[in-house]
Amino acid sequence: MKYLYLILCVFGTLLPLSQFVPWVAEHGVDIPLFIQELFSTRIGAFFGWDVIISAVVLLVFIFTESKRIQMPHLWLPVVATLSIGVSLGLPLFLYLRDLHIESNT
Repeated sequence: MKYLYLILCVFGTLLPLSQFVPWVAEHGVDIPLFIQELFSTRIGAFFGWDVIISAVVLLVFIFTESKRIQMPHLWLPVVATLSIGVSLGLPLFLYLRDLHIESNT
């Protein structure tokens, strides 16, 4: 499974950035415009809220699970989640968790 997580990390980085980087190149880092465009349609708002809530849930999971299994380097998936999104943060955390569990069994 850990290799699948790595593949998902790649896709979870490249696919979102393939849309975000051209947007930033066109508009710059315009946070108000970003939020306006994200929530400009009902379907956009649906996905926006879904990702925001998923990111909060993932961060709670990262902190509680890493504490439970005494896993180091939890900052990596936290930064990945806050910078790229859940699409990178979740598979990265699961990959690191698998590595940690393997090294401790």
